[in-house]
Amino acid sequence: MNEAPETATNKRLLPWLVAVAFFMESLDATILNTAVPTIAEALRIAPLSMKAALTSYTISLAVFIPISGWIADRFGTRRVFSTAIGVFTLGSLLCGLSVNMPMLVASRILQGCGGALMMPVGRITMVRTFPRSELVRAMSFVAIPGLIGPLLGPLVGGLIVGYFHWRVIFFVNLPIGVAGILLVFKYLPDYRSPKYVPVDLVGLALFGGGIGLLSYLLEIFGDNTLGPAAITALAALSAILLTGYVRHALRAPWPLLKIGLFRVRTFRTAVVGSFATRLGVGGLPFLMPLLYQIGLGYTPVQSGLLIMPQPLAAMSLKMLMPGILHRLGYRRVLLMNTIAIGAVIILFMLVGPGTPLPAIVALAFCLGFVSSMQYTAMNTLVFADLDDQDASAGSSISSTVQQMSMSFGVAISSLLASVFLGGEKRPGAAGMVAGIHWTFLTLGVITIATSLLFAQLRPGDGASVSQQRN
Repeated sequence: MNEAPETATNKRLLPWLVAVAFFMESLDATILNTAVPTIAEALRIAPLSMKAALTSYTISLAVFIPISGWIADRFGTRRVFSTAIGVFTLGSLLCGLSVNMPMLVASRILQGCGGALMMPVGRITMVRTFPRSELVRAMSFVAIPGLIGPLLGPLVGGLIVGYFHWRVIFFVNLPIGVAGILLVFKYLPDYRSPKYVPVDLVGLALFGGGIGLLSYLLEIFGDNTLGPAAITALAALSAILLTGYVRHALRAPWPLLKIGLFRVRTFRTAVVGSFATRLGVGGLPFLMPLLYQIGLGYTPVQSGLLIMPQPLAAMSLKMLMPGILHRLGYRRVLLMNTIAIGAVIILFMLVGPGTPLPAIVALAFCLGFVSSMQYTAMNTLVFADLDDQDASAGSSISSTVQQMSMSFGVAISSLLASVFLGGEKRPGAAGMVAGIHWTFLTLGVITIATSLLFAQLRPGDGASVSQQRN
């Protein structure tokens, strides 16, 4: 149900409104990654310990995204989307005012509560507004302004850290958030479900508790903060909670996450493949600044400039994606591109002292190109064979898995780096380079192996979205 009649102006401006939210999230993430070494020094903690500020946000997303579909259906996309932007903006303000690590982590969790609604509700609105044949082009268009965040983030973060104070990196979200709220109230369509469906509180407790606990274990594993017995007990409890949720969801009339959607092959492949692929890619934004700043001795500004080619490449690809999918189809694109991503990650082992800057820029551009192709293909394949009634449930599951995999990716990358660093909390330049190189190799191999997941797709799968030629 759309309470505000759809107009041509609303439809034309909708991708830009959704992009405001994506812009804030991506800008925040990339600025923080660039500033990890500086913030760690200011808070007097080891750089690898900063993963708590990164994973706390993504864990919060994974816990609260599942309920986003129900909230949007119950209260309307316009009200929920504007509230989400407001909560995210408030969390940004508190992050900038943080005086210690616990306060920063708590503020990031608040940001995650807002972010948990922005991404899935934005996708729900897009899917319900545009027909399937226009979805790839519309989603690609959304991604272009949304990628301005990653484009500006590393450089802006470096400039702020280099010439101002690290707290300012969070304050840049404030004017964007205010503008976003005003535009959403004026132009965003207000979709909601015509019938009331009760919220699955039991499912939220089981799934949220299990996923949050599992993510916490990944974060602290290898830090020697808990003994083997405690880790085993918490892992068992997480498994019990998640297993309990699966059993509950199969019997509940209105489950939190509609597991039955996994019977749809395209949906199942896109969601599972997205999770597996991001395990290898999700930790790279955390590793790159450590390699450039600690390993190679570049300044925060220089580090940001070396990361900028990735979003530039992603932006250059977006308008080509409809044609690529139309010509090749989802199966061939995802099979070949997943292998390409793993190969590019492994090639970053060549980056070390004395590596020519053009070579680093070329690798960053390649990584941005193949990553953008992967994400666009997976994010649109999710909705290929779902009807509008399942759009909210599909968006909630897809967004939950995506954010959960990003959290796991940062945790796994940090864990691997710690292992290859031999337990050193403050390694020297040579040690940091060697440790991250071995981490790149491991992540690249993992990513290449995930290409097998896309082999279950059939040549014509997703043709309703890609308009693939026979």
